[in-house]
Amino acid sequence: MAIPYMETVVGFMIVMYVFETYLDLRQHTALKLPTLPKTLVGVISQDKFEKSRAYSLDKSHFHFVHEFVTILMDSAILFFGILPWFWKISGGFLPMLGLDPENEILHTLSFLAGVMTWSQITDLPFSLYSTFVIESRHGFNKQTIWMFIRDMIKGILLSVILAPPIVAAIIVIVQKGGPYLAIYLWAFMFILSLVMMTIYPVLIAPLFNKFTPLPDGDLREKIEKLASSLKFPLKKLFVVDGSTRSSHSNAYMYGFFKNKRIVLYDTLIQQCKNEDEIVAVIAHELGHWKLNHTTYSFIAVQILAFLQFGGYTLVRNSTDLFRSFGFDTQPVLIGLIIFQHTVIPLQHLVSFGLNLVSRAFEFQADAFAVNLGYAKDLRPALVKLQEENLSAMNTDPLYSAYHYSHPPLVERLRAIDGQGKKTD
Repeated sequence: MAIPYMETVVGFMIVMYVFETYLDLRQHTALKLPTLPKTLVGVISQDKFEKSRAYSLDKSHFHFVHEFVTILMDSAILFFGILPWFWKISGGFLPMLGLDPENEILHTLSFLAGVMTWSQITDLPFSLYSTFVIESRHGFNKQTIWMFIRDMIKGILLSVILAPPIVAAIIVIVQKGGPYLAIYLWAFMFILSLVMMTIYPVLIAPLFNKFTPLPDGDLREKIEKLASSLKFPLKKLFVVDGSTRSSHSNAYMYGFFKNKRIVLYDTLIQQCKNEDEIVAVIAHELGHWKLNHTTYSFIAVQILAFLQFGGYTLVRNSTDLFRSFGFDTQPVLIGLIIFQHTVIPLQHLVSFGLNLVSRAFEFQADAFAVNLGYAKDLRPALVKLQEENLSAMNTDPLYSAYHYSHPPLVERLRAIDGQGKKTD
């Protein structure tokens, strides 16, 4: 008797939806609390708390609707055999264009074009509501509808340019890979990730935002002095015009080896009270570099990718697996999609584990900045970022443990205060 793979996958998807909805309800209850956590009383203004509470509850209501529609569509697509049906009709379009329907690469690209179109259509109402209703209602959205459409078109064009050669390469590798398939797939994705990390900030990100050098002045001098003291090979220091789309703020770094760059959102510069608070945020980010967090995370992702490809090679020729999902052929892309669905339980466990590690890294980076003497500036900087981004002040412990890659503000402030006492 064949194993009911598809029914098992749909069943687990529904179980996870119920479990995550339970966590969402716990978090929704926490968001409705009318008072600040004790740690934040006197730190966060009542006005900011009320605004944060309203924003978080709006996002929570929206999330319930979005997740319900998503599980309905995803379950229906699998349970009613829409995936194999769509695969067949996507191949039927090729002869109309004078193309060979037996060519798996062309068939796959036709399938992906249809999937991308469907995704754009089904996601668009949610994206529009999130951006122009929720984000606008709470003062974050700065986009015009034209800018939104323009960004969407740019994203589609990038997919049209980048996806075909990548998909074609993966199909050829699977078809020719033989016993070393997992190694070849991993090597290809490893090289691709390095290429994308190289070209994204230089060629792709500037299509959506404007990056300008941070002007000369005290802030630039302080950041360069901090980088130099840590032997961080800072080559360029940019300000990105994040305020053209949103008033949310951030800072990040990127680059390989001796060619590192730091990017500050213009909103971060506007929101922090003084330059030392901004430098404290950068000290936290540099802590990730100095403590090798980025390297460890990259290595972990590569190991997981290799294990996933190894698992795929074990099932890619399973006739029962394909038939369970309604396929009488075994296309490469479909095999990868089906495999991803069958390992969903492991993916949830891995995601939870990575979140635990990420939160530990955040505490370590905070401690690093404190040890450099930035405790009195990092604390108000984190509070200001929490206030200005209207992040949730009250969080359910189970929800945050499962979902958050960063610790809640209350926990970070407690840890900073404890670390500050040790350094004193």
